[in-house]
Amino acid sequence: MNSVIKIREIKRDFPLGQEVVKVLKGIDLDIEKGEYVALMGPSGSGKSTLMNLLGCLDTPTSGSYLLNGKDVSNMSDDELADIRNTEIGFVFQTFNLLPRTTALENVALPMIYAGASKSQRADRASEVLTDVGLADRMDHKPNQLSGGQRQRVAVGRALVNKPSIILADEPTGNLDSKTSAEIMDLFDEIHSAGNTVIIVTHEEDIAEHAHRVIRLKDGMVESDIRTK
Repeated sequence: MNSVIKIREIKRDFPLGQEVVKVLKGIDLDIEKGEYVALMGPSGSGKSTLMNLLGCLDTPTSGSYLLNGKDVSNMSDDELADIRNTEIGFVFQTFNLLPRTTALENVALPMIYAGASKSQRADRASEVLTDVGLADRMDHKPNQLSGGQRQRVAVGRALVNKPSIILADEPTGNLDSKTSAEIMDLFDEIHSAGNTVIIVTHEEDIAEHAHRVIRLKDGMVESDIRTK
């Protein structure tokens, strides 16, 4: 098997005054290259904490996390920043776009940190924006775009460095039902192109797009079901 993600006995504790809150209590998980996974769970289940660990935004208290064969469990902040920029494409509920820059510039931003030239950035960002259906909106700023178009820009930014994983946190949370369906169709296309996609959601209809649904409860994996 070609595991993109392999985590073993992952625990995450948070100090709270004199006590320690155990949020993740020893999780084992493998996600293979090209999988389409929904990560679900009620508030307090640990899914946001697990997402932060998968996205290298946080490190575990104990346990190991191999991302494409690299042990990221104990990396420094700078090393984790490099991993985030090259291996993980993030899509957030709130889009997180820079308001004073164009769609093209927003999408190209991760390539600056990756050291790409200006022409490389422009060519690749243009290619990705075309792929997500925004060829005619490249020079528009976020306030000139609809919510769905802004999320498409965010998806383009996530794809631009050709990451190992697309990690989406409630990507339709700020969108109406019609636009949500369009964005999920886009994720379906991204997965069909061979990308590994992990969507964190509390909505069953969003999770139905995935081929595997992992549910957390009380810091543990409650169920892990392949649906397609």
